[in-house]
Amino acid sequence: QVQPVESGGGAVQAGGSLTLSCLVSGNGDYCMAWFRQIEGKEREAVAAIHTRGRTHTYYADSVKGRFTISHDSANDTLYLQMNSLKPADNAMYYCATRGGIIGTRQRLDCRTTPDAYRTWGQGTKVTVSS
Repeated sequence: QVQPVESGGGAVQAGGSLTLSCLVSGNGDYCMAWFRQIEGKEREAVAAIHTRGRTHTYYADSVKGRFTISHDSANDTLYLQMNSLKPADNAMYYCATRGGIIGTRQRLDCRTTPDAYRTWGQGTKVTVSS
């Protein structure tokens, strides 16, 4: 398994935008997600998507309407478009792949806990100033 490689983090003023990219490997049947970890807090899922569209796309309530996750299978790249950034978005952002699915035949969702993902990138820092 090749470790994902994130890029695109940086410093931006509140209200600005950033796009994170993550070079992933393989086209297996699994979930991919962006997590973030704010200093002193647990790692939390920000958004998750399935490689083959088998699940609903997940967004944390705190980023709904501002962040968009997408996957370009041709380029093996996972993206997180972040708009209207806030100081509360200050965190280290991690790309995670080979995540599991949960649900029923009527509805499938990507798991959103860190232990459900087997492969992680090193992280990229996002700093939002007020």
